[in-house]
Amino acid sequence: MSDMITADLVDLDLSADTKEAAARALAQRMVALGRVTDLEGFLADVAAREAQMPTGLDGGIGIPHCRSEHVTEPTLAFGRSAAGVDFGAADGPADLIFLIAAPAGADDAHLTILSSLARQLMNAEFTAALRSAGDAAAAAALIRGEEPAPAEDAPGDTRETEETADTGAVSAAAFAETAPGSTGQDSGGPARPFRIVAVTSCPTGIAHTYMAAESLENAGREEGVEVVVETQGSAGFTRLDPAVIAAADGVILAHDVAVREKDRFSGKPTVDTGVKAAINRPGELIGEVRDKAARGEVTAAAADGPAGSGGATPVERGGESGEGYGTKLRKWLMSGVSYMVPFVAAGGLLIALGFAIGGYEINKAPSVMDHFVWTQADSWAALLFQIGGVAFAFLVPVLAGYIAYGMADRPGLVPGFVGGSIALTINAGFLGGLAAGLISGAVVLAIQRVPIPKALRGIMPVVVIPLVSAAVVGFLMFVVIGKPIASAQEGMTDWLNGLSGANAVLLGALLGLMMCFDLGGPVNKVAYTFATAGIAVASPSDSAMKIMAAVMAAGMVPPLAMALATTVRGRLFNAAERENGKAAWVLGASFISEGAIPFAAADPLRVIPSSMVGGAVTGALSMAFGATLRAPHGGIFVVPLIGNPLLYLVAIAAGVCVTTALVIVLKGLRKPVTGTSAQGPGGGADPSAPTSGAKQPVAA
Repeated sequence: MSDMITADLVDLDLSADTKEAAARALAQRMVALGRVTDLEGFLADVAAREAQMPTGLDGGIGIPHCRSEHVTEPTLAFGRSAAGVDFGAADGPADLIFLIAAPAGADDAHLTILSSLARQLMNAEFTAALRSAGDAAAAAALIRGEEPAPAEDAPGDTRETEETADTGAVSAAAFAETAPGSTGQDSGGPARPFRIVAVTSCPTGIAHTYMAAESLENAGREEGVEVVVETQGSAGFTRLDPAVIAAADGVILAHDVAVREKDRFSGKPTVDTGVKAAINRPGELIGEVRDKAARGEVTAAAADGPAGSGGATPVERGGESGEGYGTKLRKWLMSGVSYMVPFVAAGGLLIALGFAIGGYEINKAPSVMDHFVWTQADSWAALLFQIGGVAFAFLVPVLAGYIAYGMADRPGLVPGFVGGSIALTINAGFLGGLAAGLISGAVVLAIQRVPIPKALRGIMPVVVIPLVSAAVVGFLMFVVIGKPIASAQEGMTDWLNGLSGANAVLLGALLGLMMCFDLGGPVNKVAYTFATAGIAVASPSDSAMKIMAAVMAAGMVPPLAMALATTVRGRLFNAAERENGKAAWVLGASFISEGAIPFAAADPLRVIPSSMVGGAVTGALSMAFGATLRAPHGGIFVVPLIGNPLLYLVAIAAGVCVTTALVIVLKGLRKPVTGTSAQGPGGGADPSAPTSGAKQPVAA
């Protein structure tokens, strides 16, 4: 880190009172040294990264950072604030602020800076030395590691920045010398320490990932436990040696995103928690693993694929172990919905195409296995319809199976799918699938808490858990709760079919508000899932198709409105947002509500309420016009499949115009943006001004 920070990049009397002002003050030092070529463009990239997840850490630390095309070389600036600056940490403002800049595409350099710094920040004596540093040169030298650190490991030790399984806590060869559970006492040798393998990963893949690793290693040394950590960072990861895993007595999975290749840890006592738990209470986690090992309690781990980009990976078991049941329930349900949506899209579009080609009577066509004629359009329509129907038949089982998977990992899949299929059999539908998934996960978690003899652990995930859990869930669904849920499902269907007039319009407005509240978040997904559940049958009701049409129309409004606003009143937006508006045209037309997120993240108090009003207008008008939709996705490209398509487009246009007008009026109440800079009342940065980067830089 010797050439990444100098005394000129240190401000020991940082006077900024907001995170935007702090980033600007430190970035100006980078500009003065020629390390940043465009101040406003770089700050837009910093703001875009900050909008994804707060960069404040417990202990009074803020680490705003990004990769940007406006950075010429990896650079670190440091500021010390007497008053403190709020970077979103749970324990309050940060007084130690590190602004980290890396060139676009410089993954390795970015990772090296952040991971090295993150590990140093776990050393209380290091942060105390920074707080007491008397001049900028001394602080820069301390960060570079040029002064000896008082802790066991020197802050500048670069071994910890490498993405390797051998973290230095104990060598892999030494770790794997003896089998798990072997103490060495049987042969007269000294007892060996308890051994733990761990995986740390966080949504950004750098800061918290490495801080958690350092915290676990330090706690292990203090308690005489050998700990080897695999850090699954943003630049990939190096897998733990299978011999190291085999020799481990227990496993700690500290993650807020899915652990990759998680099945490697099957059959071992496991603590599964959020990454911040490993930072804040590593000793407790080590104690939990030791207790589970003493009781013979194991957890079968699931095979998780790599986390997808753009938030496509479902939320599974990440988060703090102490978080509320409401938060956990939301994550479990979102896991099921995320896996279900592709089946909805594929099946719904195929069925819609079948109707478009063959008419609505195509659902009465005989099986294409016996009556397919290559030259007849009706045969092709029937084929599409029947394939779509098969895809739709998976919706409830997949929903239930992956809710259970979100709760209990892979062992939850069997009872979840069985329970979901039973829900279809007894006509419990979508509500039955929700109940089956939650019950399946709960049953598996209960079974996993039962102490098991070591000799039986190998067959637990393959034989015992699937057998017992499927039997219990099947009994509950068939005999106990199936009939009440089926009655509730029937009642909800009848209520929807009875909606008309003002009630239907009000429902459309409510769904429109929900679709635009968090732009792809949980509330948006609740409205979307409600709509898709209604059409997830071979012959959906007219009311269900109206609801689906209203939901899709409202979801298109925010990005289209932002695109229109940046086109007609570009001076209210910075250059980055005007560029972002061009992409929003396509995203909005494709029914991708997330296209408005950069605008909402930068200016939520103006953009989100405006979007909700426009979405409510569109949803209400769509219901009033009687527009229907059999496809669950597709945006403007499935207009030919929509009932009353012209009025449907009128409803969308009305909502877009309302949102655009509100955004322009609200933004016009403050000083407009000139050029690429958002200026506040004295020439400083206006905290409410949009700063999100249009290019959506790859953020760590």
